[in-house]
Amino acid sequence: MAETRTPSEKAPSRRAKVTRATWRSLSGLLRPHRGAIALGGVLALLGSLTGLVQPLAAKWVLDDLGAGQDMTGALLTLCVVVVAGAAIGAVSGYLLSRTAESVILIARRGLVDRLLRLRMPAVEDSEPGDLMSRVTADTSLLKQVTTSAVVNGATSVITLVATIVLMSFMDVVLLAVTVGVLGVVGVAVATIMPRIAKATKESQEAVGRIGAALERMLGAFRTVKASGAETREGARIHEAAGEAWTAGVKAAKWQALVGVTAGLAVQISFLAVLGVGGARVASGAMAVSTLIAFLLYLFYLIPSIAGIVQALSQLQVGAAALARIEEVEDMEVEHSTDDSGEAGVGPARLRFEAVEFAYRPELPPVHHGVDFDVPAGGMTAFVGPSGAGKTTVFGLIERFYEPTAGRVTLDGVDVRDLPLGRLRASIGYVEQDAPVLSGTLWENLTFGAPGADRAAVEEVVEAARLTDLVARLPEGLQTTVGHRGSKLSGGERQRVAIARALLRRPRLLLLDEATSQLDAVNEAALRETVAAAAAATTVLVVAHRLSTVTMADRIVVMDAGRVTAVGTHDELVAADPLYAELAATQFLVPDGLEAPVATARPDGDGVTAGFGPAA
Repeated sequence: MAETRTPSEKAPSRRAKVTRATWRSLSGLLRPHRGAIALGGVLALLGSLTGLVQPLAAKWVLDDLGAGQDMTGALLTLCVVVVAGAAIGAVSGYLLSRTAESVILIARRGLVDRLLRLRMPAVEDSEPGDLMSRVTADTSLLKQVTTSAVVNGATSVITLVATIVLMSFMDVVLLAVTVGVLGVVGVAVATIMPRIAKATKESQEAVGRIGAALERMLGAFRTVKASGAETREGARIHEAAGEAWTAGVKAAKWQALVGVTAGLAVQISFLAVLGVGGARVASGAMAVSTLIAFLLYLFYLIPSIAGIVQALSQLQVGAAALARIEEVEDMEVEHSTDDSGEAGVGPARLRFEAVEFAYRPELPPVHHGVDFDVPAGGMTAFVGPSGAGKTTVFGLIERFYEPTAGRVTLDGVDVRDLPLGRLRASIGYVEQDAPVLSGTLWENLTFGAPGADRAAVEEVVEAARLTDLVARLPEGLQTTVGHRGSKLSGGERQRVAIARALLRRPRLLLLDEATSQLDAVNEAALRETVAAAAAATTVLVVAHRLSTVTMADRIVVMDAGRVTAVGTHDELVAADPLYAELAATQFLVPDGLEAPVATARPDGDGVTAGFGPAA
């Protein structure tokens, strides 16, 4: 019988697993720079060791002074040691800081590459602002791990050991007094460090929530203002900022307690050594110069102990940041290949075979055995009530999502068997909200075809009826369009998105509500553009207005995740109750033609006569 463990029993092993993964990740980041880190560490160690020579030189000066000998040699030696230590320390500091910045650069590039390959469900389950925080704030904390925690911590340990060894040669009794008092530091650090790690992780998570709240607010800035929601959104951000402050203060409290404990231990050590050492000098057991040198070594213990404490503290901070970065590594990504991304030639043939799909296992299915055929070339339109699953068809074609049953084929090949680069190079996609990116109009038009020449761009500008817009813009195609195309109207953004898709010369053109924000004149003009494109490619259209699709070669009617009818506009008006009802609502049924009687929908509701954003 399998052994069962309680949650409390499982927790330690889980923490150990996370710790091991965190340090494996850190090791992977440091490995490419191990030479530079080793050199910087050696230089830092040399700089520290030169400091250990100074108390011996000081003892030499005092002994020469007491014996009435010339002190010139001792003083010169002391000066050389001080200058050399400072120079070596400066070089080491620069080298380690430069290496730390390189580690951050590699971590950020790797994280960005990972984010770009995330599957759509993983992105939809995350807050964009929190993901941005991991790329910016969390990676910045790696600098502390690389320099202070790893190198400086190791250097401080070696220096501490070397100092104790030298102190042992001077007086074992005083060394025993010192070590006994400093043992308190180890107990305090071991007790407090886990609390610092917990508080730091909470702080970083709160910073991520600040980013998420800011992204939410800025992403719908007009809506926030129009709704008079500035105070409410500000309160949401203030709450996240307050949580970050609380966690940061908690971490600072524990860090301060560690620092105070370490400093207090050193001061008590000094007083104890001074008292015991003074008594030994008075009894003749040791020389004054030895006591002074020992006290100097004791003060050299202070930066070593402080360095160790700081390193342990920053290791906890870095571990929290690395754990958040590792969480991104655990997210599901698309498996790309080395495919060149060449799209092939000619219109594509598409087929859905008994496709079933649900966005989450716990959610009801969106598609229930969807079947339809799209021959190569021509226009196929998808219509149906809101929530029918029309937009989901496009998401499955692009492989943003995978069917839970059935398959989607392109030219007879399951899209899951096609390299993603080749599949998506075959497709031009215009989304519902027609996103326009910050940058110039030229950059937006060529976003999917960066190698396009000016003649090709001007051709799609004319086809998408953007010529007048380009003529009005102060810098033509090189005019910046603002954040998310804020300087363009909704209809202009849609036409830019259509032109961008056409410039790819796709084998399959997907238009999702692509003309919903256009006036009647521009809609009619773009219908002609789409009709012309259908002669050279396969066009799939999800339509809000049936006037857009009456000219389609075939219309697929969807309702409640099923295909209920396929035909031309005239055939469906005459034979399909749902389509006829929708057409009648939009005054597309010819006078004198009576629409078929609508029957109840599969889910029990009556026919919905309007269109909205598709599922």
